[in-house]
Amino acid sequence: MRTKIFLILFLTQCVLSMPLFSQDTEDKTNDFYDNDVTVNLPVPAIEVIGEVSNPSKVDFSKLLLRSVIVKETVLIEGKDSFVGAYRYDGYSLYDILNNTIVKKKLEAEFGSMIDVWVEIENNKGEKVTVSWGEIYYPSNRNYIIIAVKVARIVPSKTKDLWPLPTESKLIIGSDLLTERNILNPVKIIVHSFSKSYPVNKEMTSAFSPVMNVFKEENLVDSIKKYPTDLPVQDYHTVFYGRGKGIHGIKDFKGVMLKEVLRKYTELSKKNLQTMMVAVIAKDGFRCVFTYSELFNRNDFAEVLLIDRSTDEKFGAFSVFPTPDYFSDRAVKAIKEIRIFNLK
Repeated sequence: MRTKIFLILFLTQCVLSMPLFSQDTEDKTNDFYDNDVTVNLPVPAIEVIGEVSNPSKVDFSKLLLRSVIVKETVLIEGKDSFVGAYRYDGYSLYDILNNTIVKKKLEAEFGSMIDVWVEIENNKGEKVTVSWGEIYYPSNRNYIIIAVKVARIVPSKTKDLWPLPTESKLIIGSDLLTERNILNPVKIIVHSFSKSYPVNKEMTSAFSPVMNVFKEENLVDSIKKYPTDLPVQDYHTVFYGRGKGIHGIKDFKGVMLKEVLRKYTELSKKNLQTMMVAVIAKDGFRCVFTYSELFNRNDFAEVLLIDRSTDEKFGAFSVFPTPDYFSDRAVKAIKEIRIFNLK
């Protein structure tokens, strides 16, 4: 019996660790992403720490391999510079953090996970941030991985052979500029928004006529009028919440939040890697986004700022995160937006 159990476990592990792709050098299949050899990268040793009640070492042997295709591009002297096109196979943050028990500092005040993010640090001390919403709320799941395999996506005519990494790598599939794709991550540190805003769920009127914008702790603007000089985006969506389910099938018309906030920020490697944006409602409800999540997308799924000036109960401004499956980060009656960087 023990022999049978061991054999089953062994075969299961072999299946989980098998390459997702076999090389197709003759273009016999319709798959464009398997034409070059897949190279193994070292499997890293990663610990999960921070605001958790069960800090742990990541056991990759229990996780499935996921696959992400990317066109890596970085900033060099302030300009976009293409690095190469790749298929990465690895283990998703979705799976890695699935059994992590988050213990937020202000959990008693606000229990939702939408103001949580993770800081990922590599062996050289380089750090990037990823919001919990990017990991667990998007319609496209498992798009952020720790890569342990890589293959070039080779153009059929030019046969360009892009340089291959030699270390494990964090890969964020939705980023346009891939500055968050750092080599050899060793720590995942869980954080939550730590500024206190007591939540008042019984507030019958949460109308907030002014949306204050803070950069770090400095008030940089007080927005009273909805911007009318920006292009309006129109999304028809099934509005579905994590807790209350269906809220209706409706249109959301708004301007891109990144265009409203752009003048308070600048495109830089540091901001792409670690800048955060918190959105806080009058009743204490809040959520966070990363700078890259707002300003650096390659999927055209934008976060919108909505005009709710006619809503006397939950106006005058709200956000609608179009990349999200759930509606939870659609904060309304916005009182403040806080832009801050990882210390």
